[in-house]
Amino acid sequence: MYLASDLRKGLKFEIDGEPYAIIEFEFKKPGKGQSLYKCKLKNMITGSKFERTYRSGDKFQEADLEEQEMEYLYSDKDSYCFMNTSNYEQHFLTKDQLGDSANLLKDNILCTILLYNGLPIDITLPNFINLKVVTSEPWAKGDTATGSTKPAILETGFEVQVPPFIEEGQMVKIDTRTREYVERVNE
Repeated sequence: MYLASDLRKGLKFEIDGEPYAIIEFEFKKPGKGQSLYKCKLKNMITGSKFERTYRSGDKFQEADLEEQEMEYLYSDKDSYCFMNTSNYEQHFLTKDQLGDSANLLKDNILCTILLYNGLPIDITLPNFINLKVVTSEPWAKGDTATGSTKPAILETGFEVQVPPFIEEGQMVKIDTRTREYVERVNE
């Protein structure tokens, strides 16, 4: 059990049988009375957000959350198959659960899957991923304006801005948190 004094940004707990994460947190101590904990919560299954204020005596149930390393295998219409690397059990996530992460998924990549009561609800990609450039306009000599970039489409279908010297067929490192080009990778 969590007490109201344990509340902080990023804490995950259960309300009415569903897991919630605190995405914003504010502590208030009025001159008289109990301390107040104003929280903005996000439902980890549906993604809905709302605000709620708790008092210092409130208690919360800890959510049954577990993180496991899984390997991405394949996608089938709107579902994505991941395999637990320790027991070979397969789990499926929907396109809605993956969100923007679906654009960066490459076969056999290791991800961290968040499970709630044994069911997958969220994914964390590795911080960096190497992807091949499939389509990119050729670089015109003399195009050396500072900070110039051009669009490139990667093997997963994701479009990213890259420096002009990046050509089709080259591998690039992408930061999955910012979804930006980091560097060219030698194969």
